[in-house]
Amino acid sequence: MPQKSIALAYVLWFFLGQIGIHRFYTGRVGTGIIQLLLGISGWATSWILIGYLPLTVLWIWLFIDIFLIPGMCRNPR
Repeated sequence: MPQKSIALAYVLWFFLGQIGIHRFYTGRVGTGIIQLLLGISGWATSWILIGYLPLTVLWIWLFIDIFLIPGMCRNPR
C-alpha cells in the first residue's frame, strides 16, 4: 500500500480535523468516526454548554494528532 501524503494529511487536519477527515484519509476509520461523532455532538449541544465537554476532548485529541500524523501516514491501515 502506498504511503499517504503527510502534507495532505495536515491540510485535512487543519481544515476538516473536527470531523476526523484526516483519520479517514490515513485509514483510521474507527477513530475517524469517533472524532466525527464528538464534533457533531459537541457543536450540536454547545448552545446549552454541554457540548463543550466533547469538544474539549476532541480539541485535545486533535492537538495530539499533530504529532501522530507522520506515523499514521508512514503506516497506513
